[in-house]
Amino acid sequence: MTDRHADVLAMLSWNKAAPGSVLMRLLKYDDRAIRRTIAQRGNLSTELVEAILTDPDPALRMEFALSENADPAQRARLLDDPFPRVALALAVGPTPYRRPVEPLPDWAYERLLSHPQERVRRETATSHLVPAHLLAGLVHHPDGTLRQASCRAWDRLPEATRRALLQDDDPDVRRVAALRVCHQDEALTTWLVEHLQDSWKLSDVLRAGRLSHELAECMADGPRAAALAANPFLSPGLVRRLALSPDPRVRLVVSARPELAESERAAIDYIVEPDARLDPLEWVWEARDDADVLRRCATSAHPWLRRSAAVCPTLPADLVELLAQDEDFAVRLLLCEFHPEPPPELLLDLYLNGSHRAVKMLITRPSFPSAGLAARFADSTDPERRSLALRDPALSPDLLVRFTHQPDLRRAAARHPRLPVPRIRELLKDPGTAGAAAGNPSLPSGDMHRLLDDAGVPA
Repeated sequence: MTDRHADVLAMLSWNKAAPGSVLMRLLKYDDRAIRRTIAQRGNLSTELVEAILTDPDPALRMEFALSENADPAQRARLLDDPFPRVALALAVGPTPYRRPVEPLPDWAYERLLSHPQERVRRETATSHLVPAHLLAGLVHHPDGTLRQASCRAWDRLPEATRRALLQDDDPDVRRVAALRVCHQDEALTTWLVEHLQDSWKLSDVLRAGRLSHELAECMADGPRAAALAANPFLSPGLVRRLALSPDPRVRLVVSARPELAESERAAIDYIVEPDARLDPLEWVWEARDDADVLRRCATSAHPWLRRSAAVCPTLPADLVELLAQDEDFAVRLLLCEFHPEPPPELLLDLYLNGSHRAVKMLITRPSFPSAGLAARFADSTDPERRSLALRDPALSPDLLVRFTHQPDLRRAAARHPRLPVPRIRELLKDPGTAGAAAGNPSLPSGDMHRLLDDAGVPA
C-alpha cells in the first residue's frame, strides 16, 4: 500500500459522512490508528458497536472504554470483558478537555467499586464522573482510599458519619475529612497544618482554614505566606502587615481580597504582568450568581478581579460588552474562552491578532463569525486570513474551486462539504490532495468503497 493510500484510508476513517459499510471495512483493516479512530467516533451503528465489543484485540476494546463519544450503556457492557485492563480503562473513563461527559449507569459504577482488582476500585473512586450518592455509600469500605472518596459526598452524609470519618483510624482519611470542615474549626485547621507540612495541600488549608490568631501570625513569616494572604479569617491588622510584605506574590494576593475597597487595593504595591497565569479568584467564582459582585469586579481597576469576572458564564450582557473592550489581553481572552456568548468580532480580532497560543482555539467557539468572511478575506495575501473565507456560508462554488488551486488552501478546500463532487473526484487523483478529498463529507459512498478497493481493503 502506498503513502497515498494510507492518507486516504486515514481520512476516510475521520469522514463524518462515512456510512457504516465503509467504517466496517476499515474496522477490519489491520491498521491500529484507523481502528482507534473508528472506536472513538460517536453515533456508531449497532453493528459497529457489536464488532468493537467482540473484537479479539483488547486495545480496540480499551479505546471504546475510553471514548467520550460512546453511549455509556454500551461502554458499560465491557464490564464483563475477559482482559483485565479493559475494566481499568472503563474505570478511568474519558477525560476530554472542557467538555462534560455522560457518566456510566449507576449499576456499572457499583460493580467497578466492588471489582476484584484493587486498582480498578481505586481508579473508579477517584473518578469525577462517579455520582455523589454512590460515593456516600463508601463510608464504611475497608479500603481507606474509598473512604477518602466518600468525603467528596460530604453534604450528603449524616452528622454521625462525618464525625466517624474525622476520627477514622486511617490518618489519610482523617486528613481528607478535616479538609472538608477546616473552614469551620480552628482545632482541625491547626491539626492539618501540623500534619501537612510537606504536602501541597497545606496551601489549601492556609487559604481556607479557620486559623487561630497565633497560628496565622506564625505562618505569615513562612514560605506559604502567599496562600495565607487569601484566607478570609485573617485579622485586619495581619492583612495590613501582609500588604507590606517584601514578597510581591503576597502583596498581589492581599490586593485581591474581597473586603478591600478600590482605594485600599490601589494603595498596595502589586503588579499583574500581562502574561501572568492567575487562577480565577475563588471568592468571585463562588459569587458568580451575584450580579452586584460581578459588577464590582468587572469595573474594578484590578486586572485579577476583572479576569475572574470574565470566566463567569453568568456575567450580564452589559459587562460582557465592557470587558470585551478591556485593556488587559487576558481579560478579553478569558471572556472568549469561558462566556457562552462572547462578542463574535472579539473572537475574530483575538484569533487574527493575538499572540497567545490559545487564540487559535477560538475558531471552534459556536459564536465565531462566519457570515461575510469571504468578502472580507478571500483576496487576502495572508493564507490564514484567506482560509477564513472557507467558513462563510455564502461562499460560492466558483470561489471554492479557485481555492483548490492555491497551494496553501487546496487541502482545506478539498475537505469543504460544498465543493462540487466532480472537483472532489479530480482532487482524489492528486497525491497531494487525495487524503483531504477522501475526508470530504460530500464524497458519495460508492466513491468511498472504490477507494477502499483501490487500497486493497477487503469487502
